[in-house]
Amino acid sequence: MAKQATKQHVEPTVQEALSKSEQFLSTYKNQIFYALGGIVLFFGIAFAYKKLYTEPKKEEAMGQMFLAEQAFRDDAFALALNGDGNILGFAQVLSEYGRHAGKAIHLYKGICHLQLGEFEEAIKALSKYKSKDFITQARAYCCIGDAYVGVHNLKKALEYYMKAARHHDNLMAAVYLKKAAIIHEETGAPQQAIKLYEEIKEKYPQTLEAYEADKYIARLQIAQ
Repeated sequence: MAKQATKQHVEPTVQEALSKSEQFLSTYKNQIFYALGGIVLFFGIAFAYKKLYTEPKKEEAMGQMFLAEQAFRDDAFALALNGDGNILGFAQVLSEYGRHAGKAIHLYKGICHLQLGEFEEAIKALSKYKSKDFITQARAYCCIGDAYVGVHNLKKALEYYMKAARHHDNLMAAVYLKKAAIIHEETGAPQQAIKLYEEIKEKYPQTLEAYEADKYIARLQIAQ
């Protein structure tokens, strides 16, 4: 009897819920229809924008960058950066295509400025480079450090060399640690420099920097 009573009690509740849902759908069916239509339209426009505008723009930008990248590989940094009337440089590609040119253009552009001695511009460009590729991101940090050396801001240079070295554990970290150690030497902190040379020897014994570390350590110890 108890089970039958419970069943009788539940069934009206379910029916009431269904009835309310039907009433809601009936009352707001137009609003729901327009909302769903708006969502479909939004995604349709987004898809069309991507296929008809964004992707072609990216392909066009990559095509324009090809000759600039070739000049970059040939160490023709002024040509790579500014073009020559026949090809577009990275600066022109970035100005014309903006974000469609991709993230790497900031790294290319920054290194060109650095090689040309345009240190402030190098810092600005390289600071815009953000990548999940730990090797190129660490390289960007190191280049920012080099640019800060160029403007005689050794404190910031040290900060970025260490940022590059700690970004990911790989053999290039030895190069960045050596640069940081040299900054410590230049700023009168020989013990900090020695610590970094010792770290290079311990963590990256197969590198050229580790091979030369004892020479630098001995020189610093003699000078104290």
